[in-house]
Amino acid sequence: MGETRVKLPEILPASGATAAARAAPDAPPAAAPSAAPPAAWGRRARRLIRRILYRLYESRLLREVQAGPSPRHIGIILDGNRRHAREQGLRDFRAIYARGAGKLDEVLDWCAELGVSAVTLWVCSTDNLARPAEELSGILGAIEGKMNALAADPRIHALGVRVNAIGRLDLLPASLVAALERAAAATAANRQLTLTIAANYGGREEIADAMRSLLADFAARGLTAEDAAAAITPEAIGRHLYAPGLPDPDLIIRTSGELRLSGFLLWQSVYSEFHFTDVYWPEFRRIDLLRAIRTFQSRDRRFGR
Repeated sequence: MGETRVKLPEILPASGATAAARAAPDAPPAAAPSAAPPAAWGRRARRLIRRILYRLYESRLLREVQAGPSPRHIGIILDGNRRHAREQGLRDFRAIYARGAGKLDEVLDWCAELGVSAVTLWVCSTDNLARPAEELSGILGAIEGKMNALAADPRIHALGVRVNAIGRLDLLPASLVAALERAAAATAANRQLTLTIAANYGGREEIADAMRSLLADFAARGLTAEDAAAAITPEAIGRHLYAPGLPDPDLIIRTSGELRLSGFLLWQSVYSEFHFTDVYWPEFRRIDLLRAIRTFQSRDRRFGR
């Protein structure tokens, strides 16, 4: 494709100022209107052209995606907050993770527009709790602040968002647990889109906790070891996962360019489609979500058959 060249208009003096200068040649010259240098105009023009082309591409992509099936449940691994912060010169951990938390509002709008009925966000893993205290405080503080905001946000009710939380929540600070509970209680009646917050979550831990709960159920029922062993099935284990009523994710997205699940929804992702994007989570755009869904739509999902 050939290069498109844009010729910028020349900046001419106003005709009124020119006439006034001719009429009074001895008067001091009027101050020339400030004008950006040509290089600045060029940068502005290029930015404008990029924005226009981006909007056109996004509109076309949206039409393509809306013509196909949307995933019912999207899981997102939020990665790249620290790398984004380094590039932006951010040092305050609360500000770093608050920027990532703010992306949630846009994602919910986009998913509601596309008819997605469930979104699970991995906001904090069990391994994250081993990070330095200052950084961990930033992570947990940003989650707590966002949950408190969601509980009082009328937009959440307008979108019909119901908030749920999974993970080893008992190991989180009491104030964060209370914020998660407030968000869940405030949105319990909503039914259009289920937002699941995976906090202090690990896939292996979830399976271990499910087995522990299942064995406790067997013991309460007085089953022998032989009967209990015979009763262990994938369906029985599934009923003891953190959110047994939630459908398995159709699509899992990971931001920041990492090509691994790191333990996210290990049990539930057996037939999920995966999409990895180089974009850092705080920079995640509507176009990135649309591309992920377009990838999902291009897959032939046979579920092992």
